[in-house]
Formats: sequence, structure tokens, C-alpha cells
Amino acid sequence: MFFASDNSGPAHPKVMDAMMRANEGFRFGYGADPEMDRVRDMIRDLFEAPEAAVYLVSTGTAANSIALATLADPWETVFCTKLSHINEDECNAPEFYSGAKLTLVGDENAKMTPSTLRSAIEAEETRGVHGPQRGPVSITQVTEKGTVYTPNELEALTAVAKEFGLKTHLDGARFANAIVTLGCTPAEMTWKAGIDCVCFGGTKNGLMGVEAVIFFDPKHAWEFELRRKRGAHLSSKHRYLSAQMEAYLTDNLWHDLASKANAAGQRLADGLRGSNVVTFPYEPEANLMFFEAPRGLHKKLQAAGAQYYVMGSLEGPNDEHVLGRLVCDWSIGSEGVDAFLAVLQN
Repeated sequence: MFFASDNSGPAHPKVMDAMMRANEGFRFGYGADPEMDRVRDMIRDLFEAPEAAVYLVSTGTAANSIALATLADPWETVFCTKLSHINEDECNAPEFYSGAKLTLVGDENAKMTPSTLRSAIEAEETRGVHGPQRGPVSITQVTEKGTVYTPNELEALTAVAKEFGLKTHLDGARFANAIVTLGCTPAEMTWKAGIDCVCFGGTKNGLMGVEAVIFFDPKHAWEFELRRKRGAHLSSKHRYLSAQMEAYLTDNLWHDLASKANAAGQRLADGLRGSNVVTFPYEPEANLMFFEAPRGLHKKLQAAGAQYYVMGSLEGPNDEHVLGRLVCDWSIGSEGVDAFLAVLQN
């Protein structure tokens, strides 16, 4: 009953097999491996973007930070929500790599809206040389609260950004989960909706540790390459990154794994809805959810072996409601979910 994070599950066996195959013999380093050539073509095909610039790094923080540094000058500001991963969970890495600051945009249901984005943009660049200049917009998909932007919502946000001549970046650590929820194509959720750059996540969805950074305008390619090297994220034994991503893309493994995670999340959410003491502050839409329940219930669940994050102390009145977070990864089957729900029902 492990629901703490989708970072905590195992890599898929097909990924491990691909790593072992890549371990045979010799390859050129630094991304010149033949596996990377195939990955680049596969991603371009998947995203219907034959000219896209495609790169791999080993962590989501590196992907977001170096991508944003490529899009933002050091005198600019990046627009994102308070709840975004780049604001809450990356230890100022985007600021470190880019030199730019972050401007926090208001949110509704954990998502920025065209009106809150417009207000934030208009409030900046009002002090001339004395203040930050407007920079790229960063959108998190799936949001950190488990909600999902539709392609129409993304297009409405990118339209506002384009009015001001700003680029848009999509933090897609859970990109595959969003695709499964929406039933759309990667192209429909990115460049067709006006997105300029996407970080296509794999680490949370069955890879050992790889994220792809995709620029739909290849003019950003050389700068990203330089920043990746200067930022210490150009892997010399790059073939091990490429091998993981190639396995992920082969036969739609990325989609299959996200489907399993989302199905487990939906089963879990449906079971929680059956309890008269559990409420959702945000409607679960993918594999991640927050729920409010009495402290005594959290204690009971964790005593039974359920592992997840409680956003508050377990010390206090048992009837007081406390927020918890549950995340399903691809490897959590119905047995683990049902065991959790059995404790809840009893």
C-alpha cells in the first residue's frame, strides 16, 4: 500500500532490459549514440513535429530549469502559479540556471486562468529598466494538485502569452497521465495549443531517470546544448538515457504505463468517494489526488501499512480533518488499492 509518490515505484522490466542491451559494447558519448538518433525520430513522430529539437536529461528539475533558462533572459521573470513544481519543489534551480525571477500567477482549481495570467503579466514591466522584464509562461501538466488542463485551456493561456510576445513552457513530468485523461494526442496538448517547449517526463512513469526536453522551434537548439553542458547535465554515457527513452516510446509503453497508473488512481478515488468522512479539495483527474479525512482515519490507515504523505501533524484530536496526498504509479495494481479501501471501509 505505497501511495507516497510515483517517483518511488520500480522501473519497468522492458526499460531494464533495454539498459542491459545498451551495456553491450561501445558507443560514442555525449548524445552521439545511435539510440539517441532513434529516440529523436520517435519523439518527432509522436509529436508530429519533424523539425523539433530533442534532448535528454536525467532529472525533471534539470529539464525544467535548463529549458526555462533557454527561454528566459536573466533580466526577465517567468510566470507560473504558486503551486507549480518550479516554485515549490526545485530549490530555486530555475532562478539559478536562468538568472530570471518567478512571478506567481493566481490559480483556480490549481490552474492558472487567462484572466489571472493577464493580470500578472500586466503588473510586470511597469518600472522600465528598474524592474524585471516579461519572460516565458510555465504551465504544469498534470498540476501539483492532480487537476488537468484541457487543450482548449492551454490554448487560451498561450493566446494571452502570445499577445505579449511571450513563450510558453509545459512542465510535463506527468505528461503521459494527462494524455490518458484527456484522450488527445501529444501534438494537440503541445504545439497545436501554442506551447513552445515541453518537458516530456518519464521518471514518474516507469523510467529509471530520464526526461526529454522538446523545442518545437529548433532555433533554441544550440543554446540549450550549451546550457545543458555548462549546467553539468550533458551525460557522457548518454546511451543509458537514450536506451530508457527508446524503450519508453516503443509500442506505446509510455501510454500503457500511464493508463495503469490512472486506472489505479480512478479506482482509489471511486472508493474514497464512498466514504462519508472523506472529501476532495480538488477533483482527482489523473493518478494524483488530495483528500481530507479525520486524523484518526489517517492514523488507522498508516498503522495498517498504508504509506502516503499527510499534510499536517498526526498529533491532535482524532475527529479533526487533515489533508493527505495519494499517488499511484504504474506498478500499483488493484490489490494494493483494494487493501487500502478495505481498511477505509472497516
